[in-house]
Amino acid sequence: MKEFWVDIRPWNKEAALAAIEGGATALLLNSSEEAKSLARIPIIAPDGDLIEGRDFHRIEIIDKATEEQAADYARVGYVIVRTTDWTVIPLENLVAVSDRSIAEVSDAHEAALALGILEKGVGGILLNSQDSEEIRSVAALLEVDGGTLPLLPLTITRITPVGIGDRVCIDTCSLFDEGEGMLVGNTSSALFLVAAETLENPYVSPRPFRVNAGAVHMYILSPDGKTRYLSEIGSGDTGCAVTGEGQSRTVSVGRVKIERRPLLLVEAEHEGRVASAVIQNAETVRLVGEDGVPRSVVELKEGDRVLGHLMTGGRHFGVAIDETILER
Repeated sequence: MKEFWVDIRPWNKEAALAAIEGGATALLLNSSEEAKSLARIPIIAPDGDLIEGRDFHRIEIIDKATEEQAADYARVGYVIVRTTDWTVIPLENLVAVSDRSIAEVSDAHEAALALGILEKGVGGILLNSQDSEEIRSVAALLEVDGGTLPLLPLTITRITPVGIGDRVCIDTCSLFDEGEGMLVGNTSSALFLVAAETLENPYVSPRPFRVNAGAVHMYILSPDGKTRYLSEIGSGDTGCAVTGEGQSRTVSVGRVKIERRPLLLVEAEHEGRVASAVIQNAETVRLVGEDGVPRSVVELKEGDRVLGHLMTGGRHFGVAIDETILER
């Protein structure tokens, strides 16, 4: 989840409300008292929740030395970065070493450039604007910009029932579009795109906020690029919603349902790489086909191609590590 900080100095209630309603993660104020009556939100101020020098640093990049100093700051915490001649070149170097660089921008155009650097973008935005419409425009960019994940067609090689087990439904605080879902798998290096329950069917009404993600032991990709076990997900966590084009966004988890249901093992491959997942044996559970159309697991057969995400290396507590790990 990218940070969205907004500078509301001098105090402007209308701008503050626009920032809060747009999902700002912190407000930069002269005093923490100014926003107390509006909402619970972290305040950046001398008497606030986030204090410069303690919780973050600020630097203006004017030469190689200040660029290197910014990189050092970013390795250990958040750093607000600005430049006299606003370009993406210095930020590329920062993005390569850390996801805690906050780009100081004045409008949505600059924000879009910063969010597109090296595909994953900066770790966040500090917007210097009192214009409510500009604030909403940047908020809209951040809502849909979780980066792009490369999705590949996986050819199904086997589908077989594996009995009864505990499966996890993730109900989010957002509505999914058709063909949008979450990435899950038996191994942390090979994940399937499981579609949200957006489609009509003869058995139950659509649940466009829900992803029937699969068995409790499986991995799910988080917005920070780490993996977690499905059994660990709970209310108040964040999830990574992904479209068939690989565009990702962060969604909030409202509720998780774990119930005993009949399960299927789905196996697939891509150029010798093997992927597998254990998901509920039900018509309402769908994988996303390579054409972006959700396909019910009861209709899938060997040779069909569905979308997935392959990663390299092993994982330890969800973090990618350079280690040989065999999962099967």
